[in-house]
Amino acid sequence: MTSPMDPAYPGRRTHDHPAAQSRISRWRLRAPAASASVVADSLVVAWRNLKRIPRIPELAIVAILQSVMFVLLFSYVFGGAIPLPGGGSYREYVMAGIIAETLTFAAATTAIGITDDLAKGLIDRFRSLPMARSAFLTGRTVSDVVYNAVILAVLMLSGLVVGWRVRNGPVRFLAAVALGLLFAYAMAWIGVWLGLLVPTVEVAQQVAFTAIFPITFLSNAFVPIQTLPGFLQPVAEWNPVSSLTAAMRVLFGNPNPFGSSGFPTKHPILATLIWVTVLIVIFASLSVRRYQSMSR
Repeated sequence: MTSPMDPAYPGRRTHDHPAAQSRISRWRLRAPAASASVVADSLVVAWRNLKRIPRIPELAIVAILQSVMFVLLFSYVFGGAIPLPGGGSYREYVMAGIIAETLTFAAATTAIGITDDLAKGLIDRFRSLPMARSAFLTGRTVSDVVYNAVILAVLMLSGLVVGWRVRNGPVRFLAAVALGLLFAYAMAWIGVWLGLLVPTVEVAQQVAFTAIFPITFLSNAFVPIQTLPGFLQPVAEWNPVSSLTAAMRVLFGNPNPFGSSGFPTKHPILATLIWVTVLIVIFASLSVRRYQSMSR
């Protein structure tokens, strides 16, 4: 008869076996180290991407000028032509829409960057290094969020010049900024997926622009939803860009005319958080799967 202390004793659990305990201990030691390695490698890749910006200043300059141009055009060209239901300043109304549009186009920036790196064979170089595979993707998304934070600051400064104001205090202002950058992170994962699918930078630029441009304008970013044709109003209401725009207007204390009584209209902040979660889960999974298939 075997003893209860004998590893072969029938009632002894598998993880009580000395060898099993040793394996579990090693796994527990490696798991935090592996997580730390993924974070560290992702930050290294993110820093690598950010260091390229000073070396190619034209990219940042064009992005900043484009942001300022949007603010000036919509403030002075359309500002007096689009009345708001219930009154209010169109310049304050449109700023959240311009911010949401800019952050949505973060997907295009990421798609172009990913495609450019792949075309240069960077994926093969990273694959030969002792680094986490996922760092290539997460590093890109993190660096693009930092890049868009700078663009966001320029947008807001431009808005202050043309008369935009934040009326709900600094806490809600910071909450709006955080929500916007979280949305930009979700859009960056869409850009990663698009960048891994297309063959060249030119195609990535065209595909991203074609896919994103209608989404930003079929929303409440620039005109109230109730001014759209009836069959387009539900589409615009459930558009994630509309949810983000309405949420930022609520947090900024800017005019936010309601076109319906649906869930995104009543709870824009919650709707934006739901959209962000859904987009990250879907497109991060698709991106990782696509990247793994390319790395084999």
